[in-house]
Amino acid sequence: MRDSAVRDVLQAFLGTLLAVAVYALAGAAAPGLLVVFNAFSVVVLCFAVRRGEVFGALLGTMCGLAQDAFSLGVFGVAGLSKTMLGFWAGYVSRRIDVASWSRNALFMLALAVLETALWVVLTAVVRAGPVNLHGGLIALQPVVTAALGTAFLALGRWAAARRARGA
Repeated sequence: MRDSAVRDVLQAFLGTLLAVAVYALAGAAAPGLLVVFNAFSVVVLCFAVRRGEVFGALLGTMCGLAQDAFSLGVFGVAGLSKTMLGFWAGYVSRRIDVASWSRNALFMLALAVLETALWVVLTAVVRAGPVNLHGGLIALQPVVTAALGTAFLALGRWAAARRARGA
């Protein structure tokens, strides 16, 4: 059990580093891509579903603050929205069955929509000017996040099943 927790923490740290690298490279290459694709949300969703609400909330805080460090907006908005995303993903996934691909996809889509809506509301509250929705392009972010999160979780389950058969 302890080895599993250490492995999960290490994997979450590596996932966060990968999200930082993706965010930095995508921001340099095509800044509009950052509006559609949120690597930090994918990391938080995947680990929160696997490890629960406490792990998800702590990872959400870490990923959100890392994302805030990249932005020119108010520091802490992504931190708070990702913390809530991680907590609720872990909490709800422990109480309902989200193992099937279709349920997982709908679950992740619902949470990604709620996280994006929370981010927009928090940004509107703390900023003096209007929230930049990038011409509505931000509406694609939950769909892309849910699709990638579902794909990564399915890939992880497939790899774990293969390891279990081989061992």
